Amino acid sequence: MVYFFSMSDKKAVLLVNLGSPDSTKVADVRRYLAEFLMDRYVIDVPYVLRLLIIYCFILPFRPKKSAEAYASIWWDEGSPLIILSKKLHTLVQQKCSLEVGLAMRYANPSIKFGIEQLLAKQPNLQELLLVPLYPHYAMASTLTVIEKTKTVIKKHFPQLTLSYIESFYNDPRYITALANSIKQHVDFDQFDKLLFSYHGIPERHVKKTDRTNSHCLKVENCCQTPCAEAQQFCYSHHVYETTRLVVEQLGLNNDQYLVAFQSRLGNDPWLTPATDQTIDQLAKDGVKRLAVVCPAFVSDCLETLEEIGEEAKESFLEHGGESFKLVPCLNDDPQWVDTLVELIEDTNMYTVSGTNDLVI
Repeated sequence: MVYFFSMSDKKAVLLVNLGSPDSTKVADVRRYLAEFLMDRYVIDVPYVLRLLIIYCFILPFRPKKSAEAYASIWWDEGSPLIILSKKLHTLVQQKCSLEVGLAMRYANPSIKFGIEQLLAKQPNLQELLLVPLYPHYAMASTLTVIEKTKTVIKKHFPQLTLSYIESFYNDPRYITALANSIKQHVDFDQFDKLLFSYHGIPERHVKKTDRTNSHCLKVENCCQTPCAEAQQFCYSHHVYETTRLVVEQLGLNNDQYLVAFQSRLGNDPWLTPATDQTIDQLAKDGVKRLAVVCPAFVSDCLETLEEIGEEAKESFLEHGGESFKLVPCLNDDPQWVDTLVELIEDTNMYTVSGTNDLVI
């Protein structure tokens, strides 16, 4: 399937994913973690306190352990996330007449580099469509990509105007691509449960993105109680809505699936239940065959391949489970590629910078 856009040398697309260390060397992992954790949208405390926490309590110890984790999932070609993102970029470019670039929020290739590459091909470029590769809006993913891109454009490319796709968690095209991907990898006659494991975030992030300041985590069943203004940027609502829509397409009943949240950092309250505790409890309760899908990520990475595919699997089997299946992320799935191209083509998905921004 090929999509045609009106030809223009004034508009281009930039896909942005999370990023990865340049290698599994401790120094490279430390550099990556420093950039990631110093992001005010990730650890949202005052700068001096953030500096103290990261450089005194995290970076002296975490990089060595993280480097070992990266080494366990690293491919011969390099970082799985980077390799898969490049494959996706190539496939999307093949179906777009608009020029498509690729960048990472952290490490390389940087957002500045990605825009420079686009300008090298299109010197007359005036409009940039930013596509954060996150289905669900969150401060530590979508928002930080948008804000970083704004900063880079203001400093280095003031001639460019910016629009972006802020989320697509409930878009029927995405839902169908995700549901069909799960079907490809899970025979529900062979599994007892499907666990939707989403990346966790602190509860305070959910409250901060609530424009009403009165709904999220303050109203009973807030994610299921409609409030468009509060839920526009609510990560928790987005992930539960994705789950509901996918479950409907898969035809699952309430006993066949669960939702949990992984990758907790620090001691503040985070969204619950926790994935690791949920998986262990499922095994203890007699669940023998478990499949896990991680829809917060569109590309397999450390959090899917190592945290779920290795650590969670080992723990599930140790606690009595017998069969564990990690459903791959969408990666370079053909239907996902078509979906992404359609999202880029659909101008109704765009938000022009400054017209409806979330300010935190």
